[in-house]
Amino acid sequence: MKQTQLAWLIVALLVPVALLNYLDRQMLAAMKTSMMADISGIETKANWGIVLGVFKWVYAGLSPIGGYVADRVSKRYVIAGSLFVWSAVTWVTGRVDTYDELLWARAIMGVSEAFYIPAALALISEMHLGSTRSRAIGMHQMGIYAGIILGGFSGYVAENESYGWRFAFSVCGCIGVLYAFPLFIALKSVGSVRHPIMRSSDVSNPTSVETSITPKAAAKELLRNRNFVLLVLCFTLPALAGWVVKDWMPDILREKFGLGQGKAGMSAVLYVNIASIIGVGIGGWLADHWMKRSIRGRIYVSSAGMLLFLPALFGVGNASSLAVAIGFLILFGLGWGFFDCNNMPILCQIARPELRATGYGLMNLVSISCGGYADWMFGKLRDQQVPLNLIFGVFAAVALLSARLMWMIRPQPQP
Repeated sequence: MKQTQLAWLIVALLVPVALLNYLDRQMLAAMKTSMMADISGIETKANWGIVLGVFKWVYAGLSPIGGYVADRVSKRYVIAGSLFVWSAVTWVTGRVDTYDELLWARAIMGVSEAFYIPAALALISEMHLGSTRSRAIGMHQMGIYAGIILGGFSGYVAENESYGWRFAFSVCGCIGVLYAFPLFIALKSVGSVRHPIMRSSDVSNPTSVETSITPKAAAKELLRNRNFVLLVLCFTLPALAGWVVKDWMPDILREKFGLGQGKAGMSAVLYVNIASIIGVGIGGWLADHWMKRSIRGRIYVSSAGMLLFLPALFGVGNASSLAVAIGFLILFGLGWGFFDCNNMPILCQIARPELRATGYGLMNLVSISCGGYADWMFGKLRDQQVPLNLIFGVFAAVALLSARLMWMIRPQPQP
């Protein structure tokens, strides 16, 4: 098989994994009402925010470790093993009865999922050099958005007396466990080796390959890199709004417009994530095309996505009808697609290959830790009746700051 075909085959194999990765997460948001009614001890929105947050805090804390392991050992073990464990935990989640049991299940889920994204994106980046990198990452992210869309419909499953929320978790867990085995076999030929044409000259200041670099030395090298620190900030600040949109929008629409749980979950995820799929398609192509003219091509596309967040977030916060809210969510989704498909490709322009999964893990550590606090604070603010337009107005200001920081990154040439 030609290397180009092999590179795209890897993406195709990982798209279903990305789908399951976010399907398992989104179901929690879409089925919130049914789960709170059935599980004892949750009671307040602030407590539900902790349920959402504990996954992120554990996930974030272990992401650098997951990235470091992926940079040092076979990525097929990391990817397939992560899928197997989080799918088993998804099945277990369908059997919890108390708030404490749910917290433990979400924490263990965070442990298992922390190893997937850094390994998967690093493997795709190794297989796809500069000319197709943003498009390949974008296609993988399409699986994430498809998973969020399917997760949004789980509210209807939860409302159905013949199925319920426990059924949804059980089925998804079984599917993931079963897919882990053929995935491991399929990745065997490529997961444990580097792409034969990948080289350390992927950035303009190459260094020798150091497979024995310690975690401390890897983190030290990355954190001394001014461009990496800026990218971490640009990756984190817009994600504060992104996590609230993903985790709280079903509940926001349900309360604000008097919707049922099923319709609220569907409305919150369907349109914005279809827009995100379109956004990563256009944004990935545009970034790869722009890179032929300027090494800042991906910077430009990512910044444009962040600027779309401004009117989108103001609009969502002030929407007077469901149709208006959906319209601004679509705009947010387009911007998110532009932003999302270029984070790892930009990282590839500022960090050497041996540190990319570790770098992405550190980015996750900061971004998702802050996202967990954003979920908790949003629930707390809503308990205190703080207006939505004020909260989303702050998010819009943060997005503007992020776009400015992105322009300060100085990327290096790529082959």
